[in-house]
Amino acid sequence: MQLLMVKKGTKLFSILNGKCPRCQEGEFFKYRFTFNPSKITKLHDNCPNCNLKYMIEPSFFYGAMYVNYGITVAISVITFLVGTLFFDLTLLQSFAAIFIALVVLAPINLRLSRILWINMFISYEEQKTKKQ
Repeated sequence: MQLLMVKKGTKLFSILNGKCPRCQEGEFFKYRFTFNPSKITKLHDNCPNCNLKYMIEPSFFYGAMYVNYGITVAISVITFLVGTLFFDLTLLQSFAAIFIALVVLAPINLRLSRILWINMFISYEEQKTKKQ
């Protein structure tokens, strides 16, 4: 089932639907979205459909920490601006709101950073859509 109506073959399709970046058929994560800390970032070793090895090189997903950092900063800035401009929060209340937002969005952020990272390096290949 597609999450959003985005054209297959685009990086956005892979990112939003949690699919393999090469074939866009196989699941990227072992588990559907969960708040269970031990299952949030569990990946298949290879794509169940096209057999793409997700861990391209040792420690490949360490780079996803930089993506995670960028997303975290963006969430923090947006939360601070919304809190101070629209809700007239004090500085301490704004920091509390940022903390809560980051904790609640942490599972989404962790998964999103990994799928964004691999999509920076792997492109869609139409001929890889069928299981070989």
